[in-house]
Amino acid sequence: MKAFAALYQALDASTSNLAKQAALREYLRAAPPEDAAWAVYFLAGGKPRQLVPTKWLRAVAREAAGLPEWLFDESYEAVGDLAETIALLLPSPAAGAPPLGLAQWLRDHLLPLRGLSPDTQAERLRAQWERLAPEERLVYFKLITGAFRVGVSRLQVTQALAAVSGVDAKRIAQRLMGYTGVGAQPGAADYLRLVSPDDDAAAQGHPYPFFLAHPLALPVERFDDALGPPADWIVEWKWDGIRAQLVRRAEGAWLWTRGEELVSDRFPELQAMGMQALPEGTVIDGEIVVWDGERARPFADLQKRIGRKTLGPKILRELPVALLAYDLLEEGGHDLRGLPQHERRARLDALLARAAHPALIASPVLAGADWADLARQRESARDRGVEGMMLKARAAQYGVGRTKDVGTWWKWKIAPLSVDAVLIYAQRGHGRRASLYSDYTFAVWSGPPGDEGRTLVPFAKAYSGLTDAEMARVDAIIRKTTVESFGPVRSVRPTLVFELGFEGIARSGRHKSGIAVRFPRMLRWREDKPVDEADTLQTLAALLPLP
Repeated sequence: MKAFAALYQALDASTSNLAKQAALREYLRAAPPEDAAWAVYFLAGGKPRQLVPTKWLRAVAREAAGLPEWLFDESYEAVGDLAETIALLLPSPAAGAPPLGLAQWLRDHLLPLRGLSPDTQAERLRAQWERLAPEERLVYFKLITGAFRVGVSRLQVTQALAAVSGVDAKRIAQRLMGYTGVGAQPGAADYLRLVSPDDDAAAQGHPYPFFLAHPLALPVERFDDALGPPADWIVEWKWDGIRAQLVRRAEGAWLWTRGEELVSDRFPELQAMGMQALPEGTVIDGEIVVWDGERARPFADLQKRIGRKTLGPKILRELPVALLAYDLLEEGGHDLRGLPQHERRARLDALLARAAHPALIASPVLAGADWADLARQRESARDRGVEGMMLKARAAQYGVGRTKDVGTWWKWKIAPLSVDAVLIYAQRGHGRRASLYSDYTFAVWSGPPGDEGRTLVPFAKAYSGLTDAEMARVDAIIRKTTVESFGPVRSVRPTLVFELGFEGIARSGRHKSGIAVRFPRMLRWREDKPVDEADTLQTLAALLPLP
C-alpha cells in the first residue's frame, strides 16, 4: 500500500505527462505482479463498489476523531472530499505495524468489509487505519468509498505498460478491454497476461479498443473548406443505441460495449446470431438497438432490457434487438484496422450479404449532392429517432480512442432539446472543483403562471456547460441564498434560471417528475429570465416522442 500511495501522490501532484509516465513506469517495474494488477485496474478506470456505507463511515470516523457532528461537517465542507477529510482528522497511527502490499490489503482487509454487520465493520475499520501512515490513509479511504480518481488517463497507463513490457501499445490496449469491468478482481496472472510477449489475445473473446469521433460544430457553409466534398466521406446516421463489438473467435461469440462491459447474456439473440451467421475470426463494430423491422425504437425501450435481471420470452418478443453494423475490424482472423474506411466498409457489406441474418443489419450509407443537401436530410434525424449523422473519411484507418489527429471521424449531431429550468439544489464538485458548488439539481414548474399552488418539480442534474468565471459567480450566489444544508448538499432559494440541453427524453416511473432526460448539461445562464417564467412539466411533456 505504501508504494501505491506514493504513486498516487506523484500522479496527483504533477501536471507533466513526462513526470506521470516516469512515476508509472517506476512503479510498474518494481511492483509485484499481484499489486501491479490492482494498480492498473484502478488507474485504467476500474470502479470498485463502495465497501462501507458513507453515512456509517462518517459516524465511525467522527467518533474516532472525537469531534462533534457540526465540526466534522464543517471540516468536510472546507475540504470538499470525504476521504481526505477523514484522513486528516484521524489521530496519528500506532507505530510498528508491518507493511502490506496493495493486493494483500484488498484481498484480506478491504474487500471482506462488504456485507459485515455495522459493529464488526467499525471494529475492522479502526484496526485497519491504525496500521496506515497518514499518506496511505487517503488512498485507503478513497478505495473504501469507491471514489478513487487521479489525474492519469487510460492511454497513459497503456503507454507505461508498453514501455515496461516491450509489447506494442495497441496490443496492450486490446488486452485491457474488459480488464476494468464491474466486479473484476484482477490477480497476478491477469497482469502477466497484459504484459506477456506472447500474442494470445486472438484466442480469447477480447474486442479491439473503440475508435471515437470528434464533435463537429462548424456551420454547414464552412464544410467545403474544412472537409472537402461529401464524396470524400462515408456518411451514416448516428444511432441512439449502445455501441458494441461482436467478436466471433475461438468457437465462441462475445458482445462487448464501449464501456468494456461483456453483455452477451443481456442480448442472447445477438450472441446466437454471431455463432450462426459469422465465420471464425470476425469482429464487427456497430450499435445495439431495439428494432421494429423498419427503424430503431427509442433508447428508453433499450433501457427496459438493460435493467432486467432475467429476460423471459415476453420481453425478448416485445423488445427485439438488432446490431446495426458499420465497421469490420477483423476478418478471417486478420486485423483490418489499418485498411482505409471505404475498403473496410466494402468488406463489411459483402460479409453481411453472405450472413443474411435479420438481427445483423448494415447501417445505411447516405448520399447527398452537397453538404447543404445532407444538412436538409439531417433535419429529419429526430423524427427518425437518431442523433444526427456520422462523417467518416473514406481513407481513414480505425484508430484507438479519440485521437489527437482529428478529421477522420466526426459526429454531426442535431441541436439538443432544451428547456429553461430553475436551480434548486447544489453540491460541491470533485478535484479542482472541490471547493465550489458546481453540481446542480434543476426543476421546472408543475403548472403555468397563475396556477394556484404550483411548485418546482426536480427533473435533472447537471454539472457541465459553465465557464470557470460563471461557476465562481454561481457559487457565490449559492452561498448567499442557501436555505438548508444536508451534508455536502445545499437547498437554495430559487433565483437562478438556466437553459438545460439534453439528448433524449422519456417517461419514467422512477422520477418524481415522471420524466427522465439523457445527458443533461447547461447551455447558458438565463440571467435575462425571471424564475416565474421558467418552463413547466407540460413543456417537458410536449418534447416526448410520439408513441
